[in-house]
Amino acid sequence: MPASLHRRQFLSATASAFAALSLSGCMTRGASRWANFTGYGDLVPDPAGLLDLPEGFSYRLLSSLGDAMSDGGTVPDHADGMGCLPLDGGEIALVRNHELMPGQDIGGTVTSGYDTIAGHHVLPGGTTTLVLDAATLQKKREFRSLAGTIRNCSGGVTPWGSWLTCEEFVSEDQHIAPDKLAKNHGWVFEVPASATGLVDAQPLKHLGRFNHEAACVDPRNGLVYLTEDRDDSLLYRFVPNGRLDEPGRLEAMVIEGVADARNWDAVSIAVQEPRSVRWVALDNVEAPLDDLRKRGAAMGATLIARGEGIHMGEGELYICSTSGGAAKLGQVFRLQPAFDGTPERVELFFESSDPAQFNYGDNLTVAPNGHLIVCEDQYTEVVDNRLIGITPLGAPYVFGRLKLQTELAGGCFSPDGKWFFVNAYSPTRTVAITGPWAT
Repeated sequence: MPASLHRRQFLSATASAFAALSLSGCMTRGASRWANFTGYGDLVPDPAGLLDLPEGFSYRLLSSLGDAMSDGGTVPDHADGMGCLPLDGGEIALVRNHELMPGQDIGGTVTSGYDTIAGHHVLPGGTTTLVLDAATLQKKREFRSLAGTIRNCSGGVTPWGSWLTCEEFVSEDQHIAPDKLAKNHGWVFEVPASATGLVDAQPLKHLGRFNHEAACVDPRNGLVYLTEDRDDSLLYRFVPNGRLDEPGRLEAMVIEGVADARNWDAVSIAVQEPRSVRWVALDNVEAPLDDLRKRGAAMGATLIARGEGIHMGEGELYICSTSGGAAKLGQVFRLQPAFDGTPERVELFFESSDPAQFNYGDNLTVAPNGHLIVCEDQYTEVVDNRLIGITPLGAPYVFGRLKLQTELAGGCFSPDGKWFFVNAYSPTRTVAITGPWAT
């Protein structure tokens, strides 16, 4: 169900929605049992030269750049954020972002979408949907589901069965001209998992216009949390007053006593030290000057270094800061929102001090056993991007290594928790990983 779902309907369904989230790898587990866990062992070299995994784990290649799709197009490049959602009839849908810019290959002929260049070339950014048999992972169909956007980076699944896809690009108003862009960019769009082709691309403007990265929804109350990929980013939340396409309240997070959580020049927030949180309301959220983060910071909102992946666990959510920390190698924050009278708290859950343990995390997800799995996106001339696991106690370990010179992205679990799906960014590769997950 798309953004038209009313909040009253949503809240009446939260119990079943939260149960569904537990099946899709969004629940955390007690931390004490992981005190002696150090990972799944050494990685075994992949004979195919794609992805090294621990002994007992294997992957299946599901989709590749240039594959023929069922709508007549071909799989585009730059596969980024991705969500997995259940469908009727024993099927699951992978809704996959493509972080494409104007002029890049859209993957065939697309005649409609949110925006065009020069009035007739549909912008190549958007999503494709891959529908699989839930039991066998047999591909049933694959098609373009959103077009006409720019740099769809990451996003997040909703409890009502859709994918929020985020533009990591804010167009300048002077670019709007007949020979350039026709519309503003920097929005969130919604793609129902049940879509069978291109959806009507309508921006959710009340969620703000900024350099979006990812989103997640608290199934208990419908609040949407949003990250921003900039050096001086903020963490946002949208408080709905009905539907996501209706006015609500966009807010920015304030960590009490911490103006700057990046820890670049001085340690302002220590690892696993709980801090109180409050939120400041923002106005003029369509931000024609692309200044939401600056106005929020002036009101006391806390700076975060490149907020990227965000994912909901059981009553808490995790946020990846790609370049945060004293070593500028990355941080992960854990936010426990206020609910039923509980106080709101945030902590710096993890901060990397060595490239060997964590180097520029990007997308992340919460596994069914409560571990985080983080996709690396290193910024070096030669990259060695890995899948990094982090236990509920904050101990990192290497789970996988990509053998291609590109980033890992879009990690998410199947509803039954058996399969972990992830993308290689370019050339597009989407794989499903399974094995003896620790429980």
